Amino acid sequence: MRDRLGVALPIIQAPMAGVQGSALAIAVCEAGGLGSLPMAMLSPDAMRAEIAAVRAATSRPFNLNFFCHAEPVADAAREATWRETLAPYYRELGLDLGAAPAAPLRKPFDAAAADVVRELAPPVVSFHFGLPSASLLDVVRRTGATILSSATTVDEARWLEERGVHAIIAQGLEAGGHRGHFLADDLTLQCGTLALVPQIARAVRVPVIAAGGIADAPGVAAALDLGASAVQVGTSYLCCDEATTSAIHRAALLSDAAHHTALTNLFSGGPARGIVNRIMRELGPMSPAAPAFPFASAAIAPLRAAAERAGRGDFSPLWSGQNATGCRASPAAEITRALASAL
Repeated sequence: MRDRLGVALPIIQAPMAGVQGSALAIAVCEAGGLGSLPMAMLSPDAMRAEIAAVRAATSRPFNLNFFCHAEPVADAAREATWRETLAPYYRELGLDLGAAPAAPLRKPFDAAAADVVRELAPPVVSFHFGLPSASLLDVVRRTGATILSSATTVDEARWLEERGVHAIIAQGLEAGGHRGHFLADDLTLQCGTLALVPQIARAVRVPVIAAGGIADAPGVAAALDLGASAVQVGTSYLCCDEATTSAIHRAALLSDAAHHTALTNLFSGGPARGIVNRIMRELGPMSPAAPAFPFASAAIAPLRAAAERAGRGDFSPLWSGQNATGCRASPAAEITRALASAL
């Protein structure tokens, strides 16, 4: 897998939209791992700028990550229910509910993104929530990029292999951020990394990349022993020098609060793992009132901004996996090398 990716270390930095830019990807690349750039919240011009920044700073391979969710049809009734659910918090903070934005903040891989890939030919392209249409995927293939995608079940891994991905990211239930499931919404079908990796490794012929709960060198070694060819690590990079993680989020990751995480749909509409905070406790982490992904994020954004101005993370998505013990205020290169130190 290292040869295929062109890296010295079997360490992939998980793409983490909202808490990183090109600086983190560059640092990981220079340390011998595979740095990743999250593209789902960027315009095509912003994508080009981030890619240019990476190429100006390193000659090593890097990964572009895209979402492949189906864009839902706006549901006015469900949006109204969601806003009514949040109304007490708007009143508490003195905000105008009617002024909350309506547009989703995340875009799936589309023709405009494919044009960027065609134009700039990144070494590695990864997908979350399945794969784009066959025609768009062909655009990526023709660039010669190594193609990765996330699977949360054995069935998803087989589906991805049938469609020609070069490696499968086995995302265990411990992983922070959004679940990558795409064949079924039933979360009871998903399992932890320790169980998932060997099952997928036995079920497919392509390399497997372990993700979820891996925070240190012994964790990396264990994942490789289970049949993975590489690991993808996100949470351990959230407090590093190059991350753009907010002070509130960093404080939560370094506190006892990080011991309690849950899957929640309150911040985007899609299940994602984060540290339990006020709104998750009061509404329950999974709410039927939340609009479909990614529409829930619009109405909660003003609450998040107002609370963070007051120094609170009551309405912030404090993304974290179940194992935040690797978080520390260190250079990303140091964290990358430490993860590979037992190999």
